[in-house]
Amino acid sequence: MDTSLVVENAGRLYEGFKLTLALVGSAAACAAIITVPLVLGLRSNSRIPRAFSRTYVTFFRGSPLLAQLFLLYYGSGQLRPLLEDLGVWWLFRDAFFCSVLAFALNSAAYVAALVNGAIDGLPEGQWEAATALGLGWVATLRKVIMPQAIRLALPGYGNEIILLIKASSITMAVTLYELLGVVKVIYSRTFDITIYIWAALIYICIVSIVRLAFKLLEQSFFRW
Repeated sequence: MDTSLVVENAGRLYEGFKLTLALVGSAAACAAIITVPLVLGLRSNSRIPRAFSRTYVTFFRGSPLLAQLFLLYYGSGQLRPLLEDLGVWWLFRDAFFCSVLAFALNSAAYVAALVNGAIDGLPEGQWEAATALGLGWVATLRKVIMPQAIRLALPGYGNEIILLIKASSITMAVTLYELLGVVKVIYSRTFDITIYIWAALIYICIVSIVRLAFKLLEQSFFRW
């Protein structure tokens, strides 16, 4: 393959690469915040928060991410007067922030289900031991259950981050030119199909680095 095409467009590819990392990083951070109340809702003994969390997880896991992105970006325009009154229209009119929100909401549903499953996989004796020590429900989750559940959920969470990286390409649909969007523009000007091969190699490198990072993280968690 001719490397001159990549060299000539290195600047554009780098900008797309940065945008991809910014999108995935911001979405993952926001998803982690949203996951906490979702997991608490799923584990709650009250019907209302449990029903809300289950409905949320079912909706965002059961519908396409692209449809959710369209609903937020294009559908929010119909609610513009209300969003302007609430002072949040700046978020919905911007393709980047809207994409981060869509990715975060979607990813939080998967991570919440993942963490909830990890908690279910822990021995019942962990809860009983915490109760015997006089720990409350919240303290038991924070000090006993969650540290163990996170270790169990870590491999699956790494896969979720990788899926976010690959799914970032759909943001082209809302005029956000991340890495693959830049590649599409380059191809439309050069008609050189090898640029997509280079894009695939770049994605493979990114995913490989993420997999290595999570592997090292898992080794540090399971050291003892």
